[in-house]
Amino acid sequence: MEKIIFTSEGEEAVQFYILEQTRLGGIDYILVTDSEDGDGEALILRDTSADVDAEAVYEIVTDDEELNAVAAVFENMLDDVKLM
Repeated sequence: MEKIIFTSEGEEAVQFYILEQTRLGGIDYILVTDSEDGDGEALILRDTSADVDAEAVYEIVTDDEELNAVAAVFENMLDDVKLM
């Protein structure tokens, strides 16, 4: 499983495992978890970086409508995963 490390200014780096990725309405999303095996906490992240940026910038999806729509896509992609 692919790992991704997130860093925020002044905070400790956090490691997540990428479960799946998709593109909706021209926006890239990734589904990540904090645990490589078994049940872990999952987050849906939106890529907010520009195409010319050297590194991707992600933020947690918090809007309920957007979150439900993207979660439904990930659930369809991953038969054994139930989000929300």
